[in-house]
Amino acid sequence: MGNGAANPDGPVLAGVDKGDGQEYVVRCAAGQAALHGLPLHLLYVSEHPDRDAPGTDVVEPLERLVRTEFPGVTVTAEAVAGRPAAVLVERSAQAFWTVVGHRGSGGFPRLPLGSVSWQVATHAACPVIIVRPGDAPAAPEKRVVAGVDVTDASGVSARALDVAFAEAQLRGARLELVHGSFHLGETPTGPGMAAPDFEILDDAVHAALKEEADKRRDRFPDVTVELHAERLRAATLLAESSKGAVLLVVGSHGRSGLRRLLLGSVSSELLHTAACPVAIVHAPHPD
Repeated sequence: MGNGAANPDGPVLAGVDKGDGQEYVVRCAAGQAALHGLPLHLLYVSEHPDRDAPGTDVVEPLERLVRTEFPGVTVTAEAVAGRPAAVLVERSAQAFWTVVGHRGSGGFPRLPLGSVSWQVATHAACPVIIVRPGDAPAAPEKRVVAGVDVTDASGVSARALDVAFAEAQLRGARLELVHGSFHLGETPTGPGMAAPDFEILDDAVHAALKEEADKRRDRFPDVTVELHAERLRAATLLAESSKGAVLLVVGSHGRSGLRRLLLGSVSSELLHTAACPVAIVHAPHPD
């Protein structure tokens, strides 16, 4: 099952760092490669090779970890000089998935326009999984969470749903479709103003979620689907739903043009608040 990647025959690309917690990032990437039957390529990019630890000191222990713990995964490793975000974005055009770590102020060195993980999630040519080292749940449930925008007409949410169904199927996990919405405009603020019929609105959302699930039932007959909608900020509801899950999948519109400058507000917030790895799926861009 494709994920809209630039290269459906490419490897899982894992951007690794010299900081603590990289073993978890690599295990997530190796697990993704094993699920899809793909090779794994570990890439360490040093912006200051003359000051940093030798690249082989970073990638070789991680490569050995994969060979030991994931013997069925073909793994290669590479250390290069360059700007980490730029190199990872360029290499993502040859990858099926890209996996990077994100620790807010830690992890990869922060750049003027934001962290490396932020830039990769925004500009990569394939879907990206963002992992926070050290945040691995002790006993994650077999559950994948997908954020659904029932008002999206661009196709991005549908693409993210296709990926979420495929990931749930590969993991033998149940899939939770989550929609959160809260608008100040729904709350009356003046005399004589009546609140909308929330029951009708809720029924419409549930019907839309069910319709999206039904569209994919023939392709993913073994995936058990749960529907979850609340009148709550989408990012807040998704962060709560991510607790104990193995993966959270969201679509990101960002901005159009030669380069999208920002992730969508929901997906960007979830990079900081989600309690499990976050898969960012966005529309392909020509550059």
